[in-house]
Amino acid sequence: MKKTYLASLLLLLALLSFSAPDSSLRKVRQYREAHEQPLLAEFMQLLTIPNVAADSAGLRQTARFIAGMMQKRGIKTQLLPATTAGVPPAVYGEVRTPGAKRTLIFYAHYDGQPVNPAQWAAGLSPFKPQLMSTGLGQGGKPLPLLQAGEKTDPNWRIYGRSSSDDKAGVMAILAGYEALVQSGQRPSVNLKFFFEGEEEKGSPHLSEIVEGHRALLASDLWIICDGPVHQSGQKQVVFGARGDVNVGLTVYGATRPLHSGHYGNWAPNPALELAQLLGSMKDTTGRVTIAGFYDDVIPLTPLEKQALSRVPNLDATIQQELGFARANGAGQSLNELINQPSLNINGLRSAQVGTQAANVIPTTAEATLDLRLVLGNDSERQVAKVVRHIQRQGYFVTSQEPTAAERARYPRLVRVSPQTGYNAERTPMDLPVARSVVAAVQRTSTQPVVQLPTSGGSLPLHVFKRIGATTLTVPVANYDNNQHAENENIRLGNLWEGLETMAAIMQLQ
Repeated sequence: MKKTYLASLLLLLALLSFSAPDSSLRKVRQYREAHEQPLLAEFMQLLTIPNVAADSAGLRQTARFIAGMMQKRGIKTQLLPATTAGVPPAVYGEVRTPGAKRTLIFYAHYDGQPVNPAQWAAGLSPFKPQLMSTGLGQGGKPLPLLQAGEKTDPNWRIYGRSSSDDKAGVMAILAGYEALVQSGQRPSVNLKFFFEGEEEKGSPHLSEIVEGHRALLASDLWIICDGPVHQSGQKQVVFGARGDVNVGLTVYGATRPLHSGHYGNWAPNPALELAQLLGSMKDTTGRVTIAGFYDDVIPLTPLEKQALSRVPNLDATIQQELGFARANGAGQSLNELINQPSLNINGLRSAQVGTQAANVIPTTAEATLDLRLVLGNDSERQVAKVVRHIQRQGYFVTSQEPTAAERARYPRLVRVSPQTGYNAERTPMDLPVARSVVAAVQRTSTQPVVQLPTSGGSLPLHVFKRIGATTLTVPVANYDNNQHAENENIRLGNLWEGLETMAAIMQLQ
């Protein structure tokens, strides 16, 4: 009870402290305003380097470029390799502050999602960043590169892969440090910087790097700069992230494609069977019907529920913007639903459609499931629940390509291919250092800072927890940034505000 009261009192004091930026932040802003052209030029150069998982050379080049950015700012820098060959290194740097009693590590990732250039809007290319007058949906037009002395508009956007997720995080952190130091100030804490190159594929080798450098990565707090601010535009501090595991499903039919007229109504159709199987996993409200799916969830604490109740509810506005008539969730809000485990279909594939469609019964049908986990869920246990559900639908489950004997014996065959996943993590909201971070972010905004118990997305926080680290996520990107999809973008106002946010945290009280 005392903790809840104290947290409420601290929040009230923070709300009463809304004001224009203090002198320290004014200096940071003035430096940025005077150096927008070189900062943007450097960011655009970073965005031209391909950084998808399949391009190991591009990832290494990205790491080297970021190391150069850090060295140019006077940050002692080194690359931290994994023990596994061919893995992109983490880029590490540090700045010691005389007399500092705390050490903060600032994290972002430099790898990006795969790209299909054909899906991007006309005139846009994933690794040819383009400055636009506003978002494409608002009629944005291409702009020339910023010239020396020219001022930016906060609604301008840069389109390109990783412009928001997560090279914006790298840029906000390093530019924030630059603006702080070059405006004649210094951090109040020791700073460490850690940029990894495998987050978008689940950080499979991150633990090798972190465990191999425990002493180097000792800290009081990790600041994770990834993801978007709240849909309202308000800045937010996020105390946890959902876990994640993907599961591939392949349903089998005949060993060769069959004429749909000659064999329709007789030969099994794997596309239809997969659709029916997937349909059995959720009800009409979107609630997962797999037995035990929600059973091991650890409920939010009273303090977390209180914080969640203060998060702005923009469901109706977002729904109208996204153009769908009915939201899932049986009346629960988006804020409530992201604190629950989820099952999503990332993609489906079976034969061809549209102009490429042929009158055939396909041989296979595939889907990729995305399971998001909350505190209490275990990735392997959650996958096992899915497998048991599939078996209850009459399927023989295999982890390999089925043999001829299995095809002859089992009328329903499915191959299940789970990937390596990780679990959710959450930091208590009443930790003193967490309250200090909220207060630092609040210095940069006249609106209340949104405090979210758990983000909808996932981060490899479990790796940092394993070495005893405390983590908080402070995102900077605009919520409509199209991360993971075509036409990814960053709003310049968010990038500049993110710069100020990172600088403020570097002066943590």
